[in-house]
Amino acid sequence: MLEQRKMDRINELARKSKKERLSGEEKREQHGLRQEYLARFREAFRVQLDNIEVVDTQEEAERLRRKYALQGGSPSGRDASCEN
Repeated sequence: MLEQRKMDRINELARKSKKERLSGEEKREQHGLRQEYLARFREAFRVQLDNIEVVDTQEEAERLRRKYALQGGSPSGRDASCEN
């Protein structure tokens, strides 16, 4: 994600905007930081979506259970399951 100092700055500007009006420079900074945050969030979310495996059969679900049991558990911490 975003560096902690940038996250802190986003939150600082958000708190300030609730109490008083931001200057033009602060608004531009806030907008830029928010855009950077959203870009990083989307990138991380896309990676997460790319790693999802769709299980559409009971056999596939069993295969994944065995695979993750050998690896010490599923990535999500839950058993892979298929509900038909």
